[in-house]
Amino acid sequence: QLVESGGGAVQAGGSLRLSCVASYSDYCMAWVRQSPGKEREGVGSIATDGSRRYSDSVKGRFTISKDNAEHTLYLQMDSLKSDDTGMYYCAARYSFGCPGDWDSSVTYTWWGKGTQVSVSA
Repeated sequence: QLVESGGGAVQAGGSLRLSCVASYSDYCMAWVRQSPGKEREGVGSIATDGSRRYSDSVKGRFTISKDNAEHTLYLQMDSLKSDDTGMYYCAARYSFGCPGDWDSSVTYTWWGKGTQVSVSA
């Protein structure tokens, strides 16, 4: 089960921190967003060994992390832009590492219901 929280409305340049309570281990975890009029796209993934990947659009601004003891996945989002607006989903697949197509929504088996992020210019 995946349960997201932390979304909200913020002005451009601001920050938000998303959380996802995830009762999984040995899984590739990711944050996937769906912006208005666009398909779902991965913004960041983290493997069991802690290795991380980011999409070019968020690299240097977003940080994905996890707290294994708390079974929680995080996404720290800084320097937010209006293009970051969308529904953010926590997603998981059962694999030790994240695959090469980690940023594709079809990679993931389990999904949360999402949390909305709205960034105003």
